[in-house]
Amino acid sequence: MAGGKTVVTGAGGFIGGHLVDYLKKNGHEDIVAVDIKPYDEWYQVWPYAENKILDLRGKEACEESVKGAKIVYNLAADMGGMGFIENNKALCMISVLINTHMLMASREAGVERFFYASSACVYNGDKQKDVDNPGLKEEDAYPALAEDGYGWEKLFSERMCRHFMEDFGIVTRVARFHNVYGPHGTWDGGREKAPAAICRKVIHSKLSGDHNIEIWGDGHQTRSFMYIDDCVLGCKSIMESNIEYPINLGSAEMVSINQLVDIVEEIAGIKLNRKYNLNAPKGVRGRSSDNELIKKELGWEPSIPLRDGMAKTYEWIYDQIQSKVPSKA
Repeated sequence: MAGGKTVVTGAGGFIGGHLVDYLKKNGHEDIVAVDIKPYDEWYQVWPYAENKILDLRGKEACEESVKGAKIVYNLAADMGGMGFIENNKALCMISVLINTHMLMASREAGVERFFYASSACVYNGDKQKDVDNPGLKEEDAYPALAEDGYGWEKLFSERMCRHFMEDFGIVTRVARFHNVYGPHGTWDGGREKAPAAICRKVIHSKLSGDHNIEIWGDGHQTRSFMYIDDCVLGCKSIMESNIEYPINLGSAEMVSINQLVDIVEEIAGIKLNRKYNLNAPKGVRGRSSDNELIKKELGWEPSIPLRDGMAKTYEWIYDQIQSKVPSKA
């Protein structure tokens, strides 16, 4: 399935940049990488790809991006960590234009397969009120009560993919990402997610000698975090599968935020005084990925241990801070 032109949107972002490289290393020769940001703001720019700066909220830009393409991975969206999502609901909703116009343009261009990057934020909030979350199953998205703004946009766009497949025959695949982390991502500026933010805070505490750390919420809220290598492997596997419905792509290794801080402290060789900000954005109480369906369909699930992935992430962010390299938020 690696033959023909492959388009990756959001390629200047964290996951998109890694995905372009993974596809190249796994047989995709003709790759178009698209993002709205100037090249100096892309997380990774690969010289072997045809790199384009386009605003995919407009249909003409989408048409230009998919010209001659057979495969499309649509990762483009205006998003970030919980601090960004809770305070930018309208911006998150506007991303619906990207997937709508990308689907329309892909249908017109004769694209054979279309991948959409959805999110665990589509899940019913009433099923995420307990820190001992048993793992969200795919059917838990309904009855719908998605994360306000970002989650509703993702859920709506999932259904767009479904109906374009039913009505127009374009093969669509949808993966619900659960908290992806790793090197070459945002670690400062307001869009970073918990793993990168905690690494940054611990590093600053270690370098400054101020052994205090602020934690959003009470630290008992739970999540699962998927390392980027598992994510890109999963994207390609789901795209090439026969899975016609949205499916979880996430780790089943659930930890509390306090436990995540424990891991980073152990990596850094430091213990910090924790101060809890109960007024900060903190999202749902408990969220983890139930992986029974992906194991059944693919015989695989994300499995890189959190400790291993966080060590690599910490090392990369430490180097950025020491080199005074600004984060690309």
